[in-house]
Amino acid sequence: MEGYRSYSYSVVPSTTPVVRWLLIINTGMFVLQLLVLKPLFGSAYLSYLALVPSYFLGKGYLWQIVTYMFLHGGIIHIFFNMLFLWMMGSEIERHWGGREFLKYYLVTGCGAGLVNVLVQPSATSRTIGASGAIFGLIIAFALAFPDREILLYFLIRIKAKHFALLVGALELIALIALPDMGIARFAHLGGLLIGYVYIRYERLSYPVRRVLRRWRAERRESASRRKADEIEWLAREVDRILDKISREGLDALTEQEKAFLARRSGISQASTRQH
Repeated sequence: MEGYRSYSYSVVPSTTPVVRWLLIINTGMFVLQLLVLKPLFGSAYLSYLALVPSYFLGKGYLWQIVTYMFLHGGIIHIFFNMLFLWMMGSEIERHWGGREFLKYYLVTGCGAGLVNVLVQPSATSRTIGASGAIFGLIIAFALAFPDREILLYFLIRIKAKHFALLVGALELIALIALPDMGIARFAHLGGLLIGYVYIRYERLSYPVRRVLRRWRAERRESASRRKADEIEWLAREVDRILDKISREGLDALTEQEKAFLARRSGISQASTRQH
């Protein structure tokens, strides 16, 4: 995740593999909700698959921290989430690589849900949607491409860094002024916060991790050299003792040489076969 750069404005990013699969899974789950889950179970399935803080903590429904991200409440809800996933996710995946992108997406999505649980642990309200992870993508995009311009509502050009500040400020204001709107503001802000902390930690810890990796590699290389030198010395010593036996007989060996052969009988046998 290191090596952040700024890029110029682009209108239509190509879809990357992980983003493509996330789009397919989210859309597939939305269709499943409409055609199967809702007709068969009404809204009861949300008690198991949505994120319900009191169920997550009180009943141990730990899977909800993942499943809630792949459910949506309507066409507008999923449309804008998937739009931002496509617009920003593809760029970030291309910049970081698929594995790192998927890890970040899940960390911010689950982290946003966890923030929502911790601030209202006894709540029975149901939280659904990928918005927490999407807000994580917004802050990641702003940090990776701060001067990249995006189209707000397809009309207004705004730099990514200003857009991230704007949505964060609007969410905070809405949380204070309109607390009962039925929107998981804590999850949205949690996605921004978790994403920011995650990226900053990665950037700050990278030099340390690079030094540790180099140190471990040098230790492994040094240990390998020591082991190779030890094996070579043992082989030479066994050969010397066997040559002495060939010239002077077994009785010519000292007590130390006999003890050496006894301790390393496997090596002496191997050397004997080679002779």
